[in-house]
Amino acid sequence: MTPEQRYLFDVTGYLHLKNVINGKELKAAQAAANEYINTPTEALPPGFDSSGKHLPNGFAFSRALEALTMHRSTWPIIKELTNEKPQLFRGTMIADRAGMSESEEALRLHCAREDYGRDRNCFENRNGRIYCDDFVVFPYLTDVHPGDGGLLVVPGSHKAEYDRPEHIFNNGTIDNVDNIPQGVENITPKAGDIVIISELLTHGALPWKPKDRYRCILTLRYRPQHRGESRVSEEVRERLSPETLELIAQADHTHTKEIVKKDVVRLT
Repeated sequence: MTPEQRYLFDVTGYLHLKNVINGKELKAAQAAANEYINTPTEALPPGFDSSGKHLPNGFAFSRALEALTMHRSTWPIIKELTNEKPQLFRGTMIADRAGMSESEEALRLHCAREDYGRDRNCFENRNGRIYCDDFVVFPYLTDVHPGDGGLLVVPGSHKAEYDRPEHIFNNGTIDNVDNIPQGVENITPKAGDIVIISELLTHGALPWKPKDRYRCILTLRYRPQHRGESRVSEEVRERLSPETLELIAQADHTHTKEIVKKDVVRLT
């Protein structure tokens, strides 16, 4: 991580990397995502389902999407946050589409601390580097404009020493983009941006408002390799490159994966 990234992630609990997926790689990823979204579930390979807002195993649908799991802009960050012991726990795709009831509902504010307990996850300084054992990388494949809806965060909440009162922030459900409470931020990335958040950061989502376009992002969940087995199924693993198979593999905390030794990972 750069000193600037390390400082901002430490202070806010999230990073917004702008215009880091571009050119042919962005177009290829967008084309693959559109194919997944627009293909009926019965015509998709095993392990894929396009019927809802959350499309399982989105990263594994094509090499163009799979490559985003170790993108050159996020790979150094992923390695630092896991103390050079990365594992992709699972990866889905979100497609907010007009007329889909799931997209027209607010996602209540939540975080790992509130869901699983204060001692469940870790965010700390280890020898001048950040260690975060549960975080999400969101590559954005479509634009989000102010007023559209989408991701909400409470900056700095990953380090909160006090429990969030239930009544604050409209009881945790914010469903109006024009009435976002003080202390909550609506992040509006463009296609090609990537957002990274700690799961300790309180976050949620506004309903998706546009009727003529949708919000499409990957949701890539990472943690240290010794935390347990990845949730990627065997049928999906058969589609993956050797490099991604190594990324999702469980390993002892003393083991160093071959991919970690590379500054840039190219899929074979």
